Amino acid sequence: MAYSLIAPALILILVISVWPVLQSFYFSMFDLKLNSPTKSETHLSYSFDLERYLDNYPFLVGGIDNEIRNGHAKEELQRVKTDLQALDEEIRKNSAVGKNYDIVNDKLLNMEKINPSIALLKINKKTAKEFQKTTEQISKNIKKISKETKLSQGVKLVGLSSAMKQVVVEPTFIGFKHYEDNLTDKRMWRALGNTFTFTVISVFLELVLGLAIALLINKAFVGRGLIRATILIPWAIPTAVSALMWKYLYDGQNGIVAMIFEKVGLVDSMSNLLTSQAGAMFSVIFADVWKTTPYMALLLLAGLQTIPSSLYEAASIDGATKWKQFTSITLPLIKTSLLVALLFRTLDAFRVFDLIWVMTGGGPANSTETISILAYKTMFSQTNFGNGSAISVIVFVCVAIISMIYIKFLGRDLLGDRSGK
Repeated sequence: MAYSLIAPALILILVISVWPVLQSFYFSMFDLKLNSPTKSETHLSYSFDLERYLDNYPFLVGGIDNEIRNGHAKEELQRVKTDLQALDEEIRKNSAVGKNYDIVNDKLLNMEKINPSIALLKINKKTAKEFQKTTEQISKNIKKISKETKLSQGVKLVGLSSAMKQVVVEPTFIGFKHYEDNLTDKRMWRALGNTFTFTVISVFLELVLGLAIALLINKAFVGRGLIRATILIPWAIPTAVSALMWKYLYDGQNGIVAMIFEKVGLVDSMSNLLTSQAGAMFSVIFADVWKTTPYMALLLLAGLQTIPSSLYEAASIDGATKWKQFTSITLPLIKTSLLVALLFRTLDAFRVFDLIWVMTGGGPANSTETISILAYKTMFSQTNFGNGSAISVIVFVCVAIISMIYIKFLGRDLLGDRSGK
Protein backbone atom coordinates (compact mmCIF):
# COMPACT_ATOMS: atom_id res chain seq x y z
CA MET A 1 0.00 0.00 0.00
CA ALA A 2 2.77 2.41 0.97
CA TYR A 3 4.70 1.69 -2.24
CA SER A 4 1.60 2.33 -4.36
CA LEU A 5 1.28 5.79 -2.79
CA ILE A 6 4.83 6.83 -3.65
CA ALA A 7 4.88 5.08 -7.04
CA PRO A 8 3.62 8.15 -9.01
CA ALA A 9 6.38 10.29 -7.46
CA LEU A 10 9.03 7.68 -8.29
CA ILE A 11 7.79 7.40 -11.87
CA LEU A 12 7.84 11.20 -12.20
CA ILE A 13 11.42 11.34 -10.92
CA LEU A 14 12.48 8.58 -13.32
CA VAL A 15 10.86 10.29 -16.30
CA ILE A 16 12.03 13.85 -15.56
CA SER A 17 15.44 13.29 -13.94
CA VAL A 18 16.83 9.86 -14.69
CA TRP A 19 15.61 9.18 -18.23
CA PRO A 20 17.30 12.25 -19.88
CA VAL A 21 20.60 11.31 -18.21
CA LEU A 22 20.31 7.72 -19.43
CA GLN A 23 19.52 9.00 -22.93
CA SER A 24 22.57 11.30 -22.89
CA PHE A 25 24.74 8.42 -21.68
CA TYR A 26 23.42 6.19 -24.48
CA PHE A 27 24.16 8.79 -27.19
CA SER A 28 27.61 9.45 -25.72
CA MET A 29 28.50 5.86 -26.68
CA PHE A 30 28.17 6.74 -30.39
CA ASP A 31 30.13 8.86 -32.84
CA LEU A 32 26.99 10.85 -33.64
CA LYS A 33 27.51 13.87 -35.94
CA LEU A 34 24.57 15.51 -37.66
CA ASN A 35 26.78 17.12 -40.34
CA SER A 36 27.96 13.70 -41.53
CA PRO A 37 25.46 11.63 -43.55
CA THR A 38 27.04 8.36 -42.41
CA LYS A 39 27.08 9.38 -38.71
CA SER A 40 23.78 11.16 -38.32
CA GLU A 41 22.16 8.12 -36.69
CA THR A 42 23.15 5.49 -34.18
CA HIS A 43 24.42 2.38 -35.98
CA LEU A 44 25.12 -0.84 -34.16
CA SER A 45 25.75 -2.74 -37.42
CA TYR A 46 27.42 -2.21 -40.82
CA SER A 47 25.44 -0.50 -43.57
CA PHE A 48 25.84 0.07 -47.31
CA ASP A 49 25.26 3.61 -48.64
CA LEU A 50 23.63 2.84 -51.97
CA GLU A 51 23.08 6.51 -52.84
CA ARG A 52 26.75 7.36 -52.40
CA TYR A 53 27.78 4.28 -54.40
CA LEU A 54 25.51 5.08 -57.37
CA ASP A 55 26.60 8.71 -57.18
CA ASN A 56 30.20 7.65 -57.87
CA TYR A 57 30.29 4.29 -59.65
CA PRO A 58 28.91 5.33 -63.09
CA PHE A 59 31.16 8.40 -63.26
CA LEU A 60 34.21 6.40 -62.22
CA VAL A 61 33.59 3.75 -64.90
CA GLY A 62 32.87 6.47 -67.47
CA GLY A 63 36.09 8.28 -66.58
CA ILE A 64 38.10 5.06 -66.92
CA ASP A 65 36.51 4.36 -70.32
CA ASN A 66 37.45 7.84 -71.43
CA GLU A 67 41.10 7.33 -70.40
CA ILE A 68 41.19 3.94 -72.16
CA ARG A 69 39.85 5.51 -75.37
CA ASN A 70 42.62 8.12 -75.14
CA GLY A 71 45.20 5.34 -74.84
CA HIS A 72 46.26 6.10 -71.26
CA ALA A 73 47.40 3.01 -69.26
CA LYS A 74 44.92 0.88 -71.16
CA GLU A 75 45.78 -2.50 -69.62
CA GLU A 76 45.98 -1.27 -66.03
CA LEU A 77 42.77 0.72 -66.24
CA GLN A 78 40.97 -2.16 -67.94
CA ARG A 79 41.85 -4.37 -64.95
CA VAL A 80 40.49 -1.74 -62.58
CA LYS A 81 37.32 -1.51 -64.64
CA THR A 82 36.93 -5.30 -64.52
CA ASP A 83 37.29 -5.21 -60.72
CA LEU A 84 34.68 -2.44 -60.51
CA GLN A 85 32.22 -4.33 -62.66
CA ALA A 86 32.76 -7.49 -60.59
CA LEU A 87 32.09 -5.45 -57.44
CA ASP A 88 28.93 -4.01 -59.00
CA GLU A 89 27.79 -7.52 -59.87
CA GLU A 90 28.31 -8.64 -56.26
CA ILE A 91 26.34 -5.65 -55.00
CA ARG A 92 23.43 -6.42 -57.31
CA LYS A 93 23.43 -10.03 -56.09
CA ASN A 94 23.35 -9.01 -52.44
CA SER A 95 19.82 -9.61 -51.16
CA ALA A 96 19.83 -6.62 -48.80
CA VAL A 97 21.16 -4.10 -51.35
CA GLY A 98 20.17 -5.50 -54.74
CA LYS A 99 16.41 -5.08 -54.29
CA ASN A 100 16.79 -1.27 -53.94
CA TYR A 101 19.55 -0.87 -56.54
CA ASP A 102 17.31 0.06 -59.48
CA ILE A 103 14.91 2.11 -57.30
CA VAL A 104 17.68 4.37 -55.98
CA ASN A 105 19.35 4.55 -59.40
CA ASP A 106 16.09 5.69 -61.05
CA LYS A 107 15.57 8.36 -58.39
CA LEU A 108 19.09 9.67 -58.90
CA LEU A 109 18.59 9.81 -62.66
CA ASN A 110 15.33 11.72 -62.15
CA MET A 111 16.99 13.97 -59.53
CA GLU A 112 14.43 12.99 -56.89
CA LYS A 113 14.97 13.15 -53.15
CA ILE A 114 16.00 9.79 -51.76
CA ASN A 115 14.74 8.53 -48.43
CA PRO A 116 17.66 7.22 -46.30
CA SER A 117 15.54 4.18 -45.41
CA ILE A 118 15.88 2.83 -48.97
CA ALA A 119 19.46 4.00 -49.57
CA LEU A 120 21.19 3.09 -46.29
CA LEU A 121 20.89 -0.68 -45.98
CA LYS A 122 22.20 -3.06 -43.33
CA ILE A 123 24.72 -5.70 -44.38
CA ASN A 124 26.63 -8.25 -42.37
CA LYS A 125 30.17 -7.65 -41.17
CA LYS A 126 31.76 -10.20 -43.51
CA THR A 127 30.19 -8.64 -46.63
CA ALA A 128 31.07 -5.15 -45.41
CA LYS A 129 34.73 -6.08 -44.91
CA GLU A 130 34.90 -7.63 -48.40
CA PHE A 131 33.40 -4.48 -49.97
CA GLN A 132 35.82 -2.31 -47.99
CA LYS A 133 38.80 -4.42 -49.07
CA THR A 134 37.79 -4.26 -52.75
CA THR A 135 37.10 -0.51 -52.83
CA GLU A 136 40.34 0.15 -50.92
CA GLN A 137 42.32 -1.85 -53.50
CA ILE A 138 40.60 -0.10 -56.42
CA SER A 139 41.43 3.29 -54.92
CA LYS A 140 45.08 2.29 -54.42
CA ASN A 141 45.37 1.04 -58.00
CA ILE A 142 43.95 4.25 -59.46
CA LYS A 143 46.28 6.38 -57.33
CA LYS A 144 49.24 4.31 -58.49
CA ILE A 145 48.20 4.57 -62.16
CA SER A 146 47.65 8.31 -61.77
CA LYS A 147 51.21 8.74 -60.41
CA GLU A 148 52.87 6.60 -63.10
CA THR A 149 50.82 7.85 -66.07
CA LYS A 150 49.60 11.29 -66.95
CA LEU A 151 45.82 10.93 -67.16
CA SER A 152 43.42 13.46 -68.64
CA GLN A 153 41.17 13.31 -65.55
CA GLY A 154 43.53 11.87 -62.98
CA VAL A 155 42.39 14.05 -60.08
CA LYS A 156 38.74 13.28 -60.81
CA LEU A 157 39.35 9.52 -60.92
CA VAL A 158 41.32 9.60 -57.66
CA GLY A 159 38.55 11.61 -55.98
CA LEU A 160 35.80 9.28 -57.18
CA SER A 161 37.70 6.17 -56.16
CA SER A 162 38.34 7.67 -52.69
CA ALA A 163 34.62 8.37 -52.33
CA MET A 164 33.94 4.72 -53.17
CA LYS A 165 35.76 3.75 -49.98
CA GLN A 166 33.00 5.44 -47.98
CA VAL A 167 30.07 3.41 -49.38
CA VAL A 168 30.38 1.03 -46.43
CA VAL A 169 29.16 2.74 -43.25
CA GLU A 170 30.77 1.34 -40.15
CA PRO A 171 28.91 1.13 -36.80
CA THR A 172 28.96 4.45 -34.95
CA PHE A 173 29.19 2.71 -31.58
CA ILE A 174 32.54 3.71 -30.05
CA GLY A 175 32.02 2.91 -26.36
CA PHE A 176 33.85 5.20 -23.93
CA LYS A 177 36.11 6.87 -26.52
CA HIS A 178 34.44 10.29 -26.08
CA TYR A 179 35.17 10.13 -22.35
CA GLU A 180 38.80 9.15 -22.99
CA ASP A 181 39.19 12.03 -25.45
CA ASN A 182 37.56 14.57 -23.14
CA LEU A 183 39.56 13.56 -20.09
CA THR A 184 42.78 14.17 -22.04
CA ASP A 185 41.53 17.37 -23.68
CA LYS A 186 43.08 20.58 -22.32
CA ARG A 187 40.07 22.61 -23.45
CA MET A 188 37.68 20.56 -21.31
CA TRP A 189 39.91 20.86 -18.25
CA ARG A 190 40.19 24.60 -18.81
CA ALA A 191 36.39 24.83 -19.07
CA LEU A 192 36.10 22.90 -15.81
CA GLY A 193 38.66 25.26 -14.22
CA ASN A 194 36.69 28.30 -15.40
CA THR A 195 33.51 26.74 -14.02
CA PHE A 196 35.03 26.06 -10.59
CA THR A 197 36.58 29.55 -10.46
CA PHE A 198 33.25 31.17 -11.31
CA THR A 199 31.35 28.94 -8.88
CA VAL A 200 33.64 29.31 -5.86
CA ILE A 201 34.13 33.08 -6.09
CA SER A 202 30.55 34.01 -6.96
CA VAL A 203 28.93 31.70 -4.38
CA PHE A 204 31.33 32.90 -1.65
CA LEU A 205 30.57 36.57 -2.36
CA GLU A 206 26.84 35.88 -2.60
CA LEU A 207 26.93 34.04 0.74
CA VAL A 208 28.71 36.87 2.55
CA LEU A 209 26.63 39.66 1.02
CA GLY A 210 23.40 37.64 1.21
CA LEU A 211 23.91 36.91 4.90
CA ALA A 212 24.64 40.58 5.62
CA ILE A 213 21.51 41.68 3.76
CA ALA A 214 19.41 38.98 5.48
CA LEU A 215 20.61 40.13 8.91
CA LEU A 216 19.83 43.72 7.98
CA ILE A 217 16.30 43.21 6.66
CA ASN A 218 15.50 40.83 9.52
CA LYS A 219 15.58 43.84 11.83
CA ALA A 220 12.43 45.82 12.52
CA PHE A 221 12.54 49.30 10.96
CA VAL A 222 10.26 51.64 9.09
CA GLY A 223 9.96 50.72 5.39
CA ARG A 224 11.28 47.17 5.85
CA GLY A 225 8.68 45.73 3.48
CA LEU A 226 9.62 48.18 0.73
CA ILE A 227 13.32 47.44 1.19
CA ARG A 228 12.70 43.68 0.98
CA ALA A 229 10.72 44.09 -2.24
CA THR A 230 13.35 46.41 -3.75
CA ILE A 231 16.21 44.05 -2.99
CA LEU A 232 14.50 41.27 -4.92
CA ILE A 233 14.33 43.25 -8.18
CA PRO A 234 17.69 41.99 -9.62
CA TRP A 235 16.67 38.39 -8.97
CA ALA A 236 13.27 38.94 -10.61
CA ILE A 237 14.81 40.12 -13.90
CA PRO A 238 15.23 37.26 -16.41
CA THR A 239 18.85 36.14 -16.64
CA ALA A 240 19.18 36.80 -20.38
CA VAL A 241 17.81 40.33 -19.93
CA SER A 242 20.12 41.14 -17.02
CA ALA A 243 23.09 39.70 -18.96
CA LEU A 244 22.31 41.92 -21.92
CA MET A 245 21.91 44.89 -19.60
CA TRP A 246 25.31 44.28 -18.00
CA LYS A 247 26.87 43.81 -21.42
CA TYR A 248 25.85 47.38 -22.28
CA LEU A 249 27.00 48.63 -18.86
CA TYR A 250 30.43 47.04 -19.47
CA ASP A 251 30.68 48.44 -22.99
CA GLY A 252 34.19 49.69 -23.67
CA GLN A 253 33.02 53.00 -25.20
CA ASN A 254 29.72 53.95 -23.60
CA GLY A 255 29.30 51.63 -20.59
CA ILE A 256 28.61 53.55 -17.38
CA VAL A 257 29.90 50.80 -15.08
CA ALA A 258 33.02 50.40 -17.22
CA MET A 259 33.63 54.15 -16.95
CA ILE A 260 33.19 54.10 -13.15
CA PHE A 261 35.59 51.16 -12.79
CA GLU A 262 38.15 53.03 -14.86
CA LYS A 263 37.71 56.20 -12.76
CA VAL A 264 38.21 54.37 -9.45
CA GLY A 265 41.18 52.45 -10.85
CA LEU A 266 39.71 48.93 -10.93
CA VAL A 267 40.65 48.62 -14.61
CA ASP A 268 43.27 50.38 -16.72
CA SER A 269 40.89 50.90 -19.60
CA MET A 270 37.13 50.62 -20.09
CA SER A 271 37.63 48.21 -22.96
CA ASN A 272 39.52 45.75 -20.74
CA LEU A 273 36.37 44.56 -18.99
CA LEU A 274 35.06 42.32 -21.75
CA THR A 275 38.11 42.04 -24.00
CA SER A 276 40.75 40.81 -21.53
CA GLN A 277 40.67 37.34 -19.97
CA ALA A 278 40.80 38.48 -16.32
CA GLY A 279 38.41 41.36 -17.00
CA ALA A 280 35.84 39.09 -18.64
CA MET A 281 35.86 36.63 -15.72
CA PHE A 282 35.57 39.51 -13.22
CA SER A 283 32.67 40.97 -15.22
CA VAL A 284 30.58 37.79 -15.34
CA ILE A 285 31.17 37.10 -11.63
CA PHE A 286 30.20 40.67 -10.69
CA ALA A 287 27.01 40.45 -12.78
CA ASP A 288 26.11 37.09 -11.25
CA VAL A 289 26.69 38.37 -7.70
CA TRP A 290 24.49 41.39 -8.43
CA LYS A 291 21.68 39.23 -9.76
CA THR A 292 21.71 36.27 -7.36
CA THR A 293 22.66 37.74 -3.97
CA PRO A 294 18.97 38.66 -3.27
CA TYR A 295 18.02 35.01 -3.80
CA MET A 296 20.65 33.93 -1.27
CA ALA A 297 19.44 36.64 1.15
CA LEU A 298 15.84 35.47 0.80
CA LEU A 299 16.74 31.86 1.69
CA LEU A 300 18.81 32.94 4.69
CA LEU A 301 16.12 35.35 5.87
CA ALA A 302 13.69 32.42 6.04
CA GLY A 303 16.13 30.69 8.40
CA LEU A 304 16.68 33.78 10.52
CA GLN A 305 12.97 34.24 11.11
CA THR A 306 12.69 30.80 12.72
CA ILE A 307 15.03 31.85 15.57
CA PRO A 308 13.07 32.95 18.69
CA SER A 309 13.95 36.47 19.84
CA SER A 310 13.93 35.19 23.44
CA LEU A 311 17.27 33.46 22.78
CA TYR A 312 18.92 36.78 21.95
CA GLU A 313 17.32 38.46 24.98
CA ALA A 314 18.61 35.73 27.32
CA ALA A 315 22.10 35.92 25.75
CA SER A 316 22.10 39.68 26.11
CA ILE A 317 21.19 39.42 29.79
CA ASP A 318 24.07 36.96 30.24
CA GLY A 319 26.42 39.56 28.75
CA ALA A 320 27.05 37.96 25.36
CA THR A 321 28.33 40.36 22.70
CA LYS A 322 26.67 40.72 19.30
CA TRP A 323 29.47 38.67 17.70
CA LYS A 324 29.09 35.95 20.34
CA GLN A 325 25.32 35.86 19.73
CA PHE A 326 25.97 35.58 16.00
CA THR A 327 28.44 32.69 16.33
CA SER A 328 26.64 30.84 19.15
CA ILE A 329 22.99 31.33 18.21
CA THR A 330 22.51 32.61 14.68
CA LEU A 331 24.97 30.44 12.73
CA PRO A 332 24.11 27.09 14.39
CA LEU A 333 20.37 27.65 14.05
CA ILE A 334 20.46 28.69 10.38
CA LYS A 335 22.78 25.82 9.46
CA THR A 336 20.06 24.01 7.51
CA SER A 337 19.01 27.16 5.66
CA LEU A 338 22.67 27.90 4.98
CA LEU A 339 23.19 24.43 3.54
CA VAL A 340 20.13 24.66 1.32
CA ALA A 341 21.15 28.11 0.05
CA LEU A 342 24.72 26.99 -0.63
CA LEU A 343 23.60 23.78 -2.33
CA PHE A 344 21.11 25.55 -4.59
CA ARG A 345 23.48 28.34 -5.54
CA THR A 346 26.50 26.08 -6.05
CA LEU A 347 24.59 23.82 -8.41
CA ASP A 348 23.10 26.81 -10.24
CA ALA A 349 26.49 28.49 -10.57
CA PHE A 350 28.15 25.27 -11.76
CA ARG A 351 25.57 24.90 -14.51
CA VAL A 352 25.73 28.58 -15.52
CA PHE A 353 25.12 29.12 -19.22
CA ASP A 354 22.83 31.97 -20.28
CA LEU A 355 24.51 34.76 -18.30
CA ILE A 356 27.98 34.08 -19.70
CA TRP A 357 26.75 33.09 -23.15
CA VAL A 358 24.99 36.43 -23.64
CA MET A 359 27.77 38.54 -22.11
CA THR A 360 30.92 36.99 -23.56
CA GLY A 361 29.97 33.86 -25.51
CA GLY A 362 32.70 32.08 -23.54
CA GLY A 363 35.47 34.44 -24.74
CA PRO A 364 37.86 36.05 -25.09
CA ALA A 365 40.05 33.08 -26.03
CA ASN A 366 37.74 30.70 -24.10
CA SER A 367 38.66 32.44 -20.83
CA THR A 368 35.01 32.37 -19.63
CA GLU A 369 34.00 29.17 -21.36
CA THR A 370 32.30 26.99 -18.76
CA ILE A 371 31.60 23.28 -19.07
CA SER A 372 27.94 23.96 -20.00
CA ILE A 373 28.98 26.35 -22.77
CA LEU A 374 31.51 23.82 -24.05
CA ALA A 375 28.77 21.16 -24.15
CA TYR A 376 26.47 23.55 -26.03
CA LYS A 377 29.14 24.49 -28.59
CA THR A 378 30.11 20.85 -29.13
CA MET A 379 26.53 19.69 -29.48
CA PHE A 380 24.94 22.49 -31.50
CA SER A 381 27.71 24.56 -33.14
CA GLN A 382 29.78 21.53 -34.15
CA THR A 383 26.67 19.26 -34.35
CA ASN A 384 28.72 16.60 -32.57
CA PHE A 385 25.90 15.14 -30.52
CA GLY A 386 27.89 12.12 -29.33
CA ASN A 387 30.69 14.16 -27.76
CA GLY A 388 28.25 16.82 -26.54
CA SER A 389 26.26 14.12 -24.75
CA ALA A 390 29.47 12.83 -23.15
CA ILE A 391 30.27 16.32 -21.80
CA SER A 392 26.69 16.61 -20.52
CA VAL A 393 27.13 13.35 -18.63
CA ILE A 394 30.40 14.70 -17.16
CA VAL A 395 28.46 17.79 -15.97
CA PHE A 396 25.90 15.49 -14.34
CA VAL A 397 28.64 13.51 -12.58
CA CYS A 398 30.23 16.73 -11.27
CA VAL A 399 26.86 17.99 -10.01
CA ALA A 400 26.21 14.64 -8.30
CA ILE A 401 29.65 14.75 -6.61
CA ILE A 402 29.08 18.32 -5.40
CA SER A 403 25.69 17.34 -3.97
CA MET A 404 27.16 14.33 -2.15
CA ILE A 405 29.97 16.44 -0.69
CA TYR A 406 27.50 18.96 0.68
CA ILE A 407 25.28 16.29 2.18
CA LYS A 408 28.19 14.31 3.63
CA PHE A 409 30.22 17.08 5.24
CA LEU A 410 27.68 19.82 5.86
CA GLY A 411 24.24 18.37 5.76
CA ARG A 412 24.00 15.34 8.02
CA ASP A 413 21.28 17.11 9.99
CA LEU A 414 19.31 17.77 6.84
CA LEU A 415 18.85 14.10 6.00
CA GLY A 416 19.27 12.62 9.46
CA ASP A 417 16.44 11.40 11.61
CA ARG A 418 16.39 13.72 14.62
CA SER A 419 13.92 11.60 16.49
CA GLY A 420 16.69 9.24 17.47
CA LYS A 421 14.62 6.25 16.58
